[in-house]
Amino acid sequence: MRVALGSDMPNDLTNGLQHMLHQRGHDVALYGALASDDDSWTNAAREVAEVVARGDADSGIVCCWTGTGASIAANKVRGIRAALCQDAQTAAGARKWNDANVLALSLRATSLPLGEEILDAWLSEKPTDDPKYQAMINDVERGAT
Repeated sequence: MRVALGSDMPNDLTNGLQHMLHQRGHDVALYGALASDDDSWTNAAREVAEVVARGDADSGIVCCWTGTGASIAANKVRGIRAALCQDAQTAAGARKWNDANVLALSLRATSLPLGEEILDAWLSEKPTDDPKYQAMINDVERGAT
């Protein structure tokens, strides 16, 4: 799987995520402060979201101090369903019921062991083929009325 990873700052979590993804056999592309001196969470999240929306990555991970700003910025890109996850069950549910394609994490609140649990849940869950949930995802993609 091709994964785009972006953050406004490198830290133990982002370094650990990169290592875990490589360990699990995924190709990782870095964005934001992980690839340059650009420490803007908006730029990092937008870059990751655009790469995923174009199909150049299968999934994305965006990080900022709270994770909230990065998830909001990523969700501004058409076709992106970014989910701010603070536990493995939420990550699995976001993939299963929302077909989320970008994982948002808090650099402040996500320890490395918790990040690994969340990552494994994210990577192992697949979107449901239940038409009820697909209809809701399609409704979200059409936008607010």
